[in-house]
Amino acid sequence: MRTHSHVPVSPSLSSSPNSVLQSASAAAACHSTESSIASGNLNTMSTPDPNPSPAAASPRTVICVGDVHGYYTKLRALWANLESSIPPHDFRTALVVFLGDYCDRGPDARRVIDFLLSLPSAYPNQTHVFLAGNHDFAFAAFVGAVHGDAEAFREGWKVFESYEESEGWYRGEGYEKMHLQARRWAGKIKARFNEAKGLEYKGSVFDAVPTFESYGVAHGSADLVKAVPEEHKKFLADMVLVHEEDDVCITTPEGTKHCRLIAVHAGLEKGKDVGEQLRSLKAKDTWMAKIEAIAGRKNVLDIPEELIEPPTIVVSGHHGKLHIQGLRLIIDEGGGYPDKPVAAVVLPSLKIIRDTDVLPTE
Repeated sequence: MRTHSHVPVSPSLSSSPNSVLQSASAAAACHSTESSIASGNLNTMSTPDPNPSPAAASPRTVICVGDVHGYYTKLRALWANLESSIPPHDFRTALVVFLGDYCDRGPDARRVIDFLLSLPSAYPNQTHVFLAGNHDFAFAAFVGAVHGDAEAFREGWKVFESYEESEGWYRGEGYEKMHLQARRWAGKIKARFNEAKGLEYKGSVFDAVPTFESYGVAHGSADLVKAVPEEHKKFLADMVLVHEEDDVCITTPEGTKHCRLIAVHAGLEKGKDVGEQLRSLKAKDTWMAKIEAIAGRKNVLDIPEELIEPPTIVVSGHHGKLHIQGLRLIIDEGGGYPDKPVAAVVLPSLKIIRDTDVLPTE
């Protein structure tokens, strides 16, 4: 087990009603000092409240959890480390954004989703956001949790039909009405070895065998539709493609900065209108054969120029690396590899916490 010190990552490193009130308190905390200086109200600064409320003492904590990929034990260890590393009140009232890819590659997708479903009742004062990753979207589409027009889906097949044979797209029960990504997910790829990852494929181009097996069925079996519990299907259907926050604090070399935050599994495309991208993601437009914001690569790595001012944090997983450069945060240190950690970033401190961290004992 590796030991990592909990220090802020350098910006140059290459990663309900209650929620509304909590966000307002956090924003007020972020702005309190600069407002006092601007107004000349020095009494506000020199006479502290003798009974400050915890919410007013610091900006709200935001936790962004990277790709889990079926590694339940890693997720539980990461969660324990987060709870031990963050002050109790800050942890209990945090906004927790899971950046997607809960399934595939690792052995326990079912247990991962069970754990995620347990969080709102176990931590009722936290706000939980579950983004869809490209793997989760494909899983959801296979079990009927992605709604759309079957004819539009079939049009999408044509965009990538040259890959159908090599990727062995699913042609079993119900395939005629499936989204392209569902067919790819449940298919049987001809190649045995993934050259990019240096590992053998696990059944399909998505490495979906472990997800099927976690529900007790063989890879590519239509029985998965019946094996997945209804509450899991609802979880998959309710995942969002993007999440936005108007005021999130982040520590920079120049001090604490107030930013908009956009969380999306892969990123936003440069050169395309950001507003239009966000509208499409919020509407869950599923007619596209490939949704770049959850499945793109080089085209979504950077922050679009439209988001430079006012400053916007863009946080994602997906890319198989930990990369923090300015306000672009990519938190996917594990990448679904068995020997790499699952990581999270905590704002405003930019502290990276991993499942492998060995924390000091009292």
